[in-house]
Amino acid sequence: MIRWLKPVVFLACLGPLAHLGWKAYNNALGANPVEVITHSTGDWTLIFLLVTLAITPLRKLTGQLWLIRFRRMFGLFAFFYVVLHFLTYIWLDKFFDLHEMLKDVAKRRFITIGFTGFLLMIPLAITSTTGWIRRLGGKRWQALHHLIYFSALAGVIHYYWLVKADVRKPMEYAFVLALLMGYRVAVSAGPKLTARAGLLREPRLEAPPTRNVS
Repeated sequence: MIRWLKPVVFLACLGPLAHLGWKAYNNALGANPVEVITHSTGDWTLIFLLVTLAITPLRKLTGQLWLIRFRRMFGLFAFFYVVLHFLTYIWLDKFFDLHEMLKDVAKRRFITIGFTGFLLMIPLAITSTTGWIRRLGGKRWQALHHLIYFSALAGVIHYYWLVKADVRKPMEYAFVLALLMGYRVAVSAGPKLTARAGLLREPRLEAPPTRNVS
């Protein structure tokens, strides 16, 4: 099943790029094509980040262990779309003007936080292979890949600060991210709370009464 499903999912993940290409070919990107491309690639970066984060809860809640086989693919597509998002900014928007880009990073907070999120995703993409898991060891690899939480949060904040007025869409992303993070906190805290409750319920052994020797 996975053998034929993976190519289908891979092609589906390329769908947003194909849709953008089709619109560009038909001159249907509107009056500001750079803005359309920037927003679309940014949206799909966040979508793939959230889908990647959703794999573990879905796997545990449904018992469908095969879902884990797609987590790496979704994570790499998140990086793919954030690279397109970044390239659109530095190429089509700033025309590789380094001075202007540095000014933006320093003065415009939504670009600063967005650039931070992009940088955090680079080590995740580099170390996504099985070889890197062996090199780093499971625990260190997992600790490194916790950066995805901060990258997703940076992406949501980037979007929220960008839109300024109509914040409905970034708030939807924020809500989904909060659910996914809340699940992880609950799962992590659950055993500790259960153990603590068990200790509180245990009957205390009373010391035997002492006899007065006269």
